[in-house]
Amino acid sequence: MKSLHIIIGAPSGAGKTTIVGELLKHFPDHCFSVSATTRAKRGEEVDGVNYYFLDKKTFLKKKDNKEFAEWEEVYAGCFYGTLKKEIERIEEEGKKVIFDVDVNGAESLKDFFGKEATSIFIMPPSIKVLEERLKSRKTDSSKKIKERIAKARAEIRSSRFFDFVVVNDILEDAVKECIECIECIETFLD
Repeated sequence: MKSLHIIIGAPSGAGKTTIVGELLKHFPDHCFSVSATTRAKRGEEVDGVNYYFLDKKTFLKKKDNKEFAEWEEVYAGCFYGTLKKEIERIEEEGKKVIFDVDVNGAESLKDFFGKEATSIFIMPPSIKVLEERLKSRKTDSSKKIKERIAKARAEIRSSRFFDFVVVNDILEDAVKECIECIECIETFLD
């Protein structure tokens, strides 16, 4: 069996990026898969580190050329995807991949990898807490937050398709639970 990849999926604002950062500290044999997106950079984001920022024409050309392991129009006119060459780059380094993706991207990656990946859904403690987290980020308009909350409700219903569900109420506890899930699976496979 090839190395086991970890797919972390969650609604926007549930804490998946923070959790992935902590998992990378704990698992030095894993590497973060940088996703591609057509959305604009936020704050101090760096191309090739946080995302590969592509214009829509370039993104769609790569999609048509089947360069993505998964891709999705997450919000109207805003595309995200996982480039196959990014996965290959990490595997060539002899590392396992940790993905930080939306729920549909996670489901697509699970289909792409099959038994070579495990998926963890990061569940917010409640919709109210999720909304408060999105507001506290101060990166989205009220309209965008409402759109994200509506999408989150649908994504939470999809959590049943993940291998594990971890509630991110207290960050340290959620990170610990994710570590335990990954160690359990990797021990089982050894």
